Amino acid sequence: MFSPQRQKELGKKSEAENKRLVKLLKKKKPTDLDEQAQTAHEEAFGCINCLECAMCCITTGPLFTDKDISRLAQRFRIKDIEFRNQYLRLDEDNDWVLKQVPCPFLGANNYCSVYEDRPKACREYPHTDKRKFVQILDLTLKNTFICPAAHRVMETLQKTYLK
Repeated sequence: MFSPQRQKELGKKSEAENKRLVKLLKKKKPTDLDEQAQTAHEEAFGCINCLECAMCCITTGPLFTDKDISRLAQRFRIKDIEFRNQYLRLDEDNDWVLKQVPCPFLGANNYCSVYEDRPKACREYPHTDKRKFVQILDLTLKNTFICPAAHRVMETLQKTYLK
């Protein structure tokens, strides 16, 4: 079963090897990295059901773009400013983020109550299927402490590149 504590422990346990992998990949920039990461992503999500986990929704909150805010405000039939006031705050980087976690839109059985209109950051999380994967290695390392799929992607990449 998934839990924030267990995922943090897994992230910590593999942190040294993952850091070694990140350093190597940044230095060598393998030409097949995007392909390997995409394959690892597909394998990870073939084994992991986000509805059984929801660690991202339970422990962290996404950044909200202006488009996200407008789309969600429209969904709730309120003004953008009302949506911001009710659900969001500006963080230290001047980004709009949730006032609280777990996400207020996380419902029963880990279903997202705004799934069709969810923020871009939620749609793309954990970003492990991105092109130019080398650019998000640090983010992926950070996400191994939250997301079992990100953790599994890094484990697979270790087997490929840290032979």
